[in-house]
Amino acid sequence: MMKNIGIYVHIPFCKRKCLYCDFPSFGNMEDKFEAYVYALEQEIEKRGEKTRGFQVSSIFFGGGTPTVLSEDLLERLLTKINASFTIVEDAEITIEANPGTIHGKMGEALRKMGFNRLSMGVQAWQNRLLSTLGRIHTIEEFVDNFQNARKAGFDDINVDLMFALPTQTFTDWKETLEKITDLNPEHISAYSLIIEEGTPFYERFEKGELVETEEVLDREMYHYAVAFLAEKGYYQYEISNFSKLGRESRHNKIYWQTTPYLGMGLGAHSYFQGSRFHNTYDLDKYILADGEINRLEEEREMVLKKAAMEEFMFLGLRLTEGVSFKVFFERFGVEMTEVYSKVISDFLESDLLRQTEEGIALTQRGIDLSNQVFAEFLLDE
Repeated sequence: MMKNIGIYVHIPFCKRKCLYCDFPSFGNMEDKFEAYVYALEQEIEKRGEKTRGFQVSSIFFGGGTPTVLSEDLLERLLTKINASFTIVEDAEITIEANPGTIHGKMGEALRKMGFNRLSMGVQAWQNRLLSTLGRIHTIEEFVDNFQNARKAGFDDINVDLMFALPTQTFTDWKETLEKITDLNPEHISAYSLIIEEGTPFYERFEKGELVETEEVLDREMYHYAVAFLAEKGYYQYEISNFSKLGRESRHNKIYWQTTPYLGMGLGAHSYFQGSRFHNTYDLDKYILADGEINRLEEEREMVLKKAAMEEFMFLGLRLTEGVSFKVFFERFGVEMTEVYSKVISDFLESDLLRQTEEGIALTQRGIDLSNQVFAEFLLDE
């Protein structure tokens, strides 16, 4: 029986880099598109040669903004993936799209290529907040693009939202949730803004020009979203992700359930055959490597049993279904309660964890304190 893996394809280009973004991405580099896609095709082919006995259940094109590429370039990449890997018949094939890039017949072209899931980063409903974030679209463009995607046949759409934004009020957040749920996407992600070092936002924060949202308001916004989205029929299956029944992101669950995946493209990370590794973050170096794996990869390490158990716990506990005692034993040959007896006992008693039919999961209080909870699952050397 073939084992499932996921594929992530990184497109590091966008029209203009958002002010909060710390992903490897570049604006205004159209002259690099063709060379990058060619190099990426070579990597896809060579990675595919090493995956005999595996089948791909999920493909995710992320960025950057993949939809800044032409239809021809995107089709070339998807064609190369199909030729290089065994793809399951009902594979989830997602492409991220900035609402400012899905115009005209683009949606129809994406569906025809084989993409069956669209992830749109709107972030906020208010145009003033979109401007603050450095987004290239207006909310009117988003609505137009969303409706175009529906007409093109996309019946599985995710919308990315952010809260705790500079100058964002609780009323702004409520309006954002109300307006987005009126559109009825199948999936919504809601992440609190983190001001990352090395971004324009961080520079402004350091200068005192940008004020972080207070923790109390951040938590109020989060709790409101959880309750409101539940009322609207969205099941919270992960700390920051909500979906209609059966519309969870298969690709995201691959990461949280520590299923093997291959990342291809600039700076892409992989977890495959017991190792974690990532590609170079240097765009010119990536292009010149011409897909040669030993020239692409910058770091590779074996994931030892201790680290694998830690990751199983703090990634799996992000899911509201939690982690399974049975799966832990099958994977590691030891009982979870033997490895983490005191931690589990203490957290059950302090209402940070709850018992489930299969194992353990975070409580709502545990979700609020998740970083502290996860840290306790790191094992001593």
